[in-house]
Amino acid sequence: MHKAGFVNIVGNPNVGKSTLMNALVGERISIATFKAQTTRHRIMGIYNTEEMQIVFSDTPGVVKPAYKLQESMLNFSTSALADADVLLYVTDVVEIPDKNNEFIEKVCHQTIPILLLINKIDLSNQDKLSELVDAWKSLMPQAEIIPISALSKFNVDYIMKRIKELLPDSPPYFDKDQLTDKPARFFVNEIIREKILLYYDKEIPYSVEVVVEQFKEDPKLIHINAVIYVERESQKGIIIGKQGKALKKVATEARRELEKFFGKTIFLETYVKVDKDWRSSDKELRNFGYQLD
Repeated sequence: MHKAGFVNIVGNPNVGKSTLMNALVGERISIATFKAQTTRHRIMGIYNTEEMQIVFSDTPGVVKPAYKLQESMLNFSTSALADADVLLYVTDVVEIPDKNNEFIEKVCHQTIPILLLINKIDLSNQDKLSELVDAWKSLMPQAEIIPISALSKFNVDYIMKRIKELLPDSPPYFDKDQLTDKPARFFVNEIIREKILLYYDKEIPYSVEVVVEQFKEDPKLIHINAVIYVERESQKGIIIGKQGKALKKVATEARRELEKFFGKTIFLETYVKVDKDWRSSDKELRNFGYQLD
């Protein structure tokens, strides 16, 4: 009998959800940086074997929204509770267990299996970990608690074993050779945005959206034109940098990453444009593919 199901990964920002998703799928699907709110969309990564298909969903970290973009990010996280067959709630040894009680309450009302994963255990010791496990047991009594390190893949095999045991019998939802539900352009956007997250400080990365205007693929080469949108003229200057050096660095690093991702030579051209207050505009957010309702 074939098994298939949706395994959705939720939790607060910066606890290692994207790193875990990449470890479980065995491919680099989600961008992962040390900065909070790196993931903005709900991204699926599909793990296939002959007798099984696991559809993983990485979701944005749960935040109290301060602007429209964050409302959309919260919608992606909340919707992940509604259609999961198995829920992975990721926390870590640093955050306080009751940091986001409202969302935890929603999780507790789920009737599906919940694996509560305490990540980054290499940053803790046995006594602190035992205290954390007890605290989480009282907060989420129905969850199975598993200490993990997504970065060093500690207990990732055990999580996979538990997921396989919990999956329902079902035919596959996607073609067996499909790795994600996202188009190629999406990953171009994400990889460029990751480099911006890594190279710029403060508010700049959070004010940026990337749009691929051209993606032309030949047998050996992909020609990409990408626009980096910012909210202010001053931000445009920072992104470009003195004599264009900052933008050139981002484009070079992104091109290298894209060549690894697609296995082809990449010709990448990047432009910077101002789209005033796009993070608070329903129209612009919909244009950029965000879920608002």
